[in-house]
Amino acid sequence: MDAHVIKKDFPILKDKTLVYLDTSASSLKPNNVIDKINEYYKEYGVNVHRGVYNLSYVATSKYEKAREKIASFINAEFEEIVFTRGASSALNLVASSYGLTNLSADDEIIVSELEHHSSVLPWQNVSKITGAKLVYVPLNKAGRITVENFKKVLTIHTKVVALTYISNVMGYITPIKEIIKLAHEKGAIVCVDAAQAAPHKTIDVKEIDCDFLAFSGHKMCGPTGIGVLYGKPDLLAQMPPIEFGGDMIDTVEKEHATWKDSPYKFETGTPPIAEAIGLGAAVDYLDNIGLKTITDHEKKLSAYTIDKMKEIEDIEIYNPNTDTGIITFNIKGVHPHDAITYFDGDNISMRAGHHCAQLLIKWLKVPATLRISFYLYNTVEDADKFIKSLKNARDFFKEVGF
Repeated sequence: MDAHVIKKDFPILKDKTLVYLDTSASSLKPNNVIDKINEYYKEYGVNVHRGVYNLSYVATSKYEKAREKIASFINAEFEEIVFTRGASSALNLVASSYGLTNLSADDEIIVSELEHHSSVLPWQNVSKITGAKLVYVPLNKAGRITVENFKKVLTIHTKVVALTYISNVMGYITPIKEIIKLAHEKGAIVCVDAAQAAPHKTIDVKEIDCDFLAFSGHKMCGPTGIGVLYGKPDLLAQMPPIEFGGDMIDTVEKEHATWKDSPYKFETGTPPIAEAIGLGAAVDYLDNIGLKTITDHEKKLSAYTIDKMKEIEDIEIYNPNTDTGIITFNIKGVHPHDAITYFDGDNISMRAGHHCAQLLIKWLKVPATLRISFYLYNTVEDADKFIKSLKNARDFFKEVGF
């Protein structure tokens, strides 16, 4: 893979001065995705499932073809894929439908301090409503979830395990397959936040045997406003819908109604049609390059960059052994919100803050951090520009007395 060639597929990167290092928040979009979205609006931009005319047939066909592509992308079946507004929406759906229906005060929910807010707050809400106990996996000294520490909190009372596949701050890969096996032995279901995993790592839901898995389109070269929930068919079948309206119904009477089968009972109203089609195009794009190729490229860039960062005094790296293209750090004595303005002045787009993971930032005992994240369109030249800016930023804040 030649990242210099890849860059040409992303119209935003026509600006040769831009160094985009915030893919963990949202990826850039390639031309083929943009073209497919535009094609929908220009050529057949009508609703799906409703119209008995050709344009509606074309739109429905393209929309459902996207579902097929995304199912294949994670080795799932068509009916196991629910389209949502994003990964957060998908994770909330599981908590609000499965969690509120099945949990009680005698039960326990395992989460971790490594979680994005979208993976822990929905279960925090379930805990408050049902009385189920929220239990945290202790992180090891590096900030990782380990099988050994997971065993310490797994009990016969565990009914739900909700964990991230890849941390959006530390870039660590959770040993999710082993954890799922242990959870199932206790009769618990596992809900996996794969928002950071799906864009970078091949996922086989049958192999890891997860019960639910969620990811978003905008982090994997797809549009905003589209997410995916995978669920095992027997679980989806027993779960009630949490939103009601058009297209999800079967029959409606004055006093009651019945619903369509999954996935449609969870997709009320006009779905994200253009977004689903765009996500299908993003899957085509990533499949064409290969996720392993992308992952290898990211890991080389992060290893190269970390080695360079270690040569600079007063830089604290919180995940020097990252498994991915994510590097989280600070300039000692400088608040990240001050530091980020310097990088922006060099046209380097990166992140400062708590990254929607306040529990982890508190675990690190810092107010916030800086974060860069590499993807398929980043180059060694991007890394070198960042390193130069980092050195200059460090020197600047020293000079002004930070």
